[in-house]
Amino acid sequence: MQPSEMVMNPKQVFLSVLIFGVAGLLLFMYLQVWIEEQHTGRVEKKREQKATPGWEPVNYLQPASRIMTREKIQEQITDQNPKFHITEDLKEEKENLQLNSDRPPGVLRQTSHSQGEDQALGKITGPPTIKLIERHQGTRTVFKKFREMKWPLDIHPLNKSLVKDNKWKETDVAQETRRSFLQEFCKKYGGVSRPQSHLFHMVSRIYVEDKHKILYCEVPKAGCSNWKRILMVLSGLASSAYNISHDAVHYGKHLKKLDSFDLKGIYTRLNTYTKAVFVRDPMERLVSAFRDKFEHPNSYYHPVFGKAIIKKYRPNACEEALNNGSGVKFKEFVHYLLDSHRPVGMDIHWEKVSKLCYPCLINYDFVGKFETLEEDANYFLQLVGAPKELKFPNFKDRHSSDERTNAQVVRQYLKDLTRTERQLIYDFYYLDYLMFNYTTPFL
Repeated sequence: MQPSEMVMNPKQVFLSVLIFGVAGLLLFMYLQVWIEEQHTGRVEKKREQKATPGWEPVNYLQPASRIMTREKIQEQITDQNPKFHITEDLKEEKENLQLNSDRPPGVLRQTSHSQGEDQALGKITGPPTIKLIERHQGTRTVFKKFREMKWPLDIHPLNKSLVKDNKWKETDVAQETRRSFLQEFCKKYGGVSRPQSHLFHMVSRIYVEDKHKILYCEVPKAGCSNWKRILMVLSGLASSAYNISHDAVHYGKHLKKLDSFDLKGIYTRLNTYTKAVFVRDPMERLVSAFRDKFEHPNSYYHPVFGKAIIKKYRPNACEEALNNGSGVKFKEFVHYLLDSHRPVGMDIHWEKVSKLCYPCLINYDFVGKFETLEEDANYFLQLVGAPKELKFPNFKDRHSSDERTNAQVVRQYLKDLTRTERQLIYDFYYLDYLMFNYTTPFL
């Protein structure tokens, strides 16, 4: 090609400049719009961050309908994903086990009590790729069996052959009434053939006593500390319930939990052991939890929950309160409970019983109440063949000088709340009130 042929004529030059100019203009306009959008997003985010420290009743406290539809109740019963606050050490344990454990995903513990399929999964050897495939197939087998289980579990009549004393007649009538009521409620509203989450999560609050074949679902603030003491005595770990300290009960790890067994072990025990749950009036249980965790020095609840609650729900909080988390007021605690965007997760001490023990999926053989704790507990001990000399302890586990939380104490705390706030607490625990036939509180 000759040099003269490479020279562009004026028309070509003009078109090239025009095309590049239009392209540059479009690019400039696009960048301008993008920059404006990014800036607007940052401004909105800053506004939200500034708004969160103060409590906004209008945003959080929206009254709910007193009458819940059947569909809404079924939705709450089958909601299998409660969000609990997980401490840092448990988070690390969970991450390690999810990476290294041979158990199915969602299992947070691997203990010496695990048997059968879990051990078989753990014995896989061979090249990493083959090992991974075999482990995956083993996990699928475990969950296939779980899905094939019959839900809800069958309810069995109580074995009363060991009860020789006629003094338990009234207690027995009350027990049968509670069982029938809960069973009918679950038939009417349950509407579920199998659970939507891992079995291991569902049974994670259930303690096992193999000698007397007992399964006890722990409901905090409903006599659980003394129940654990009883289980330790029944299993031979202690000679008397009165000699076991609070720390030994809750931190000693002497008792087995149902989620520490393999799938076969869990299902066998659920279908053959006597299953018990003890509940309490929801409003009374809530006030009891608040008094225990926030009105006394506490090295965990104050820095973890207290600081977050004060920061979000107390306008113009002083530096000391923000630093140590002490002095949370009941009204602030209620605002945290009812906030769908809590600054820190839920805790078992005020979580609903329906989300701790799954009573419409795990049919409990015995439903005790805190209001009649001693009679119910001692009758249950008769049913399972406990030693005659073993009686349920009636002492207060901690803060023994404080008045027990009762209906009169609850009324004093509710006085500081608005009618809307009281109504919303009732709505929050609505399912527990229905399931266990508790009287609607005076709001």
